[in-house]
Amino acid sequence: MNALKVNLGIDAAKDNCECNLSKLTSQLDVKVIASKIFLNTDHGLKELLKWLIKNAPAECSQLHVVIEASGVYHERFALGLQDAGYCISVVLPNKAKKYMEALGLKSKNDRIDAKGLARMGCEQKLEEWSPLSPFYQKLRTYTRLHEDIQQKKTETTNQLHALKHSAVQMKDAIKVLERLVKVFDEELFKTKKLIEDQIAGNAEVKERMDKVCDIKGVGTLTVATVVAEANGFNLIKNIPQLVSYAGYDVVEDQSGKRTGKTKISKKGNAHIRRILHMPALNMMTYKVGAMPALFERTLDKHGIKMKSYVALQRKLLVLIYTLWKNNKAFDENYHKDTSARVQEAEASSRLSLEEAGKAA
Repeated sequence: MNALKVNLGIDAAKDNCECNLSKLTSQLDVKVIASKIFLNTDHGLKELLKWLIKNAPAECSQLHVVIEASGVYHERFALGLQDAGYCISVVLPNKAKKYMEALGLKSKNDRIDAKGLARMGCEQKLEEWSPLSPFYQKLRTYTRLHEDIQQKKTETTNQLHALKHSAVQMKDAIKVLERLVKVFDEELFKTKKLIEDQIAGNAEVKERMDKVCDIKGVGTLTVATVVAEANGFNLIKNIPQLVSYAGYDVVEDQSGKRTGKTKISKKGNAHIRRILHMPALNMMTYKVGAMPALFERTLDKHGIKMKSYVALQRKLLVLIYTLWKNNKAFDENYHKDTSARVQEAEASSRLSLEEAGKAA
């Protein structure tokens, strides 16, 4: 039977990659062509490419590859196969897991996972994967490193606070934690310097960064994190896609007469949501643009402050994206000018209608 589609499923681990080559037949059945384990090395990648040439059906015009994201372990095969001309799709582990659960698979191992990924690629039209550019990959590494150090510092600071206020004082333990906090502060300073140096090395990025940082309460670290996680917005085509990527898209829970909670999905980039928390608070502190009006309007609607701050985070993300894409500096009075233009247009429209009425 002729193959309508041929797909390679790869379950990547640190040492090995389990590969399953399957095809979608004209009867809409998924049949396994071949399967094999390859070392997760450059030599293993070369062996895989030879194996594909030998086993892929001759009538197949293009072979697709589905590989499950697994930290950095999937990157060697994903990049190598893409360079070889194959169409690559990288799926998140939770998406692959839900798909295999829907198939009724009860057991889980590398062989079953690779077979499930191969079937997933045969049955679905998955989005093609695009790797981070080297510049933004390096910037993202620095911003995530800064985030990790900051979290460790917060944990240590909380432990230190608890020990200092404990009924039993342990001065030696307190001194250890104080030294750790000092080390974390030093490393945070060094990591931020790495981020700033990385940005300074690209004139175009530096120019756009400075313009976005004109927003009061938004710093270099915030913008660097957002643009690094979004790969410089190179693959973001519109605002809804950006909002969904960051996990700010609204999810409804309604069926028949039952109406559940409406909330953001949080199925997106958590690093972006985390870094926008404090800047959103700053929007109210510094009364930036139309942000206070948005906060008050949403607060009047549901009475929950945190939901209103989340609305500010979403609005701030869209603002950063718009300024970055258009390469424009933030205008504090833009919303006032827009409001004035709308009022002027409405007044002009009313005047025209009145004149038309008199003429009639």
